[in-house]
Amino acid sequence: MAATSVIGTGGMLLPVVNAAANEPRAAGAELDPAGIAKFTQRMPLAPVLQPYLTTSTTSYYRMTLKEASKEVVPGLTTKLRTFNGSFPGPVIKAESGRRVVVKQTNALDVPTSIHLHGAHVPQDSDGSPMDLIAAKGGSKTYTYPNTQPHANLWFHDHAHHMESENVFRGMTGTYILTDDTERRLGLPSGSYDIPVSLRDARFTDTGELVYEMGDFRHRNVILANGKAWPYFEVAARKYRLRFTNTANQRFFGLSLADGSEIVQIGTDGGLLSAPYRTDTVSISPGERADVVIDFSRYPVGTTIELRNKHVDRDEPANEIGAVLQFRVTRSARDDSVVPTQLRTLPPLPTATVDRSIDMRMDETGAPSSMAYINGKTYDMNRIDTEIAYGATEIWTVHNANQYAPHNFHMHLVQFRVLERNGQAVTEGPETGLKDTVPLKPGETVKIQATFTGYRGTYVYHCHLFDHGAMGMMANMRIS
Repeated sequence: MAATSVIGTGGMLLPVVNAAANEPRAAGAELDPAGIAKFTQRMPLAPVLQPYLTTSTTSYYRMTLKEASKEVVPGLTTKLRTFNGSFPGPVIKAESGRRVVVKQTNALDVPTSIHLHGAHVPQDSDGSPMDLIAAKGGSKTYTYPNTQPHANLWFHDHAHHMESENVFRGMTGTYILTDDTERRLGLPSGSYDIPVSLRDARFTDTGELVYEMGDFRHRNVILANGKAWPYFEVAARKYRLRFTNTANQRFFGLSLADGSEIVQIGTDGGLLSAPYRTDTVSISPGERADVVIDFSRYPVGTTIELRNKHVDRDEPANEIGAVLQFRVTRSARDDSVVPTQLRTLPPLPTATVDRSIDMRMDETGAPSSMAYINGKTYDMNRIDTEIAYGATEIWTVHNANQYAPHNFHMHLVQFRVLERNGQAVTEGPETGLKDTVPLKPGETVKIQATFTGYRGTYVYHCHLFDHGAMGMMANMRIS
């Protein structure tokens, strides 16, 4: 294990693995992000995947995991690991109550395991870290029952010790689950409902990605839907933007450059009960933010930047602080609305079990640095938490580090955040259904979940991918 160093991430210090001595560097000189022209590339829309077969109950899809080369930085070609050769990855549009079956064939030189993040699925389709699809021709079929309500899901590689690099090199996609509750509201839809995947990256001057585990100090190129600092043309009307933080470690605090209102309508597990009006939307790695921005307040011809407020004092603000540019290019009719009431969240059952989860990683700089949950590194053969099927539990999750932020992700279930640092959560995005929650150094959150639907072994872990790879992951068995 390589040594750690202390660096910044989103306004918080983070010790990370510095694997420069152990990981091969990409050939070529480092690309200086300051030399990349911003807002010269159009932000692409992620392609919507079409089923090859539909029945009365099920839609069937095929995907191939393969290398592809794309223009990410203007004028340069980058080799990526992708779903179907697409970057950004494809979108699957699913409906609650209707099954989706996806056959994944792995044409890459590395094993993979595809996890549908935020989904309520049987164990054999969860994409657990050791349930691998073999390299160079292996395949696996995943079945997603979609028995949960609407949600903003995404899929990514989860092969243990490989997920960090596989995701960094492009293996992410979007899965939008909808239902009648969402459809009837009259929110912006169709071409005005846009998934946006955000992340950071690092390149050589030939366009090759530079991957070093834990190193995002030099990942100072911000990508939106697979392009470095793109622009996106909009009409002077309301847009629904579904942001997913697909970065390995970077936190985003999204705001408009003029400080205008952003209306957050949803989070990981779908819509909030009511819109939350704010000027900044924060998402840690793995989290989603579903927002509405009304561009009718700007005259046609206006350009407005989406900025990132989570910039440390020692980071290049001109690079890390920029995300994408909106260009208001036309007027358009707008019949969409943002209702004052979006949904009724299910009542919280009475919890019968309380647990404590301690998240910690070594901050000494020693070459053997590891990361732990309750003092243990991940062991695929060890069951860390036994849960009775149908139980409702409260977990108190604590970040024991002095410098390192973490976040906490549970497979199988959506949970509710009850408290943060001893204070009840009564407003904002954490009042909704969540599967990933951030914790700054020293913070504690209290969450509640009900473990029903499927029995089996699932993981919970830090969703800063490198922390999970360093051991910050554990098994829970529902039986």
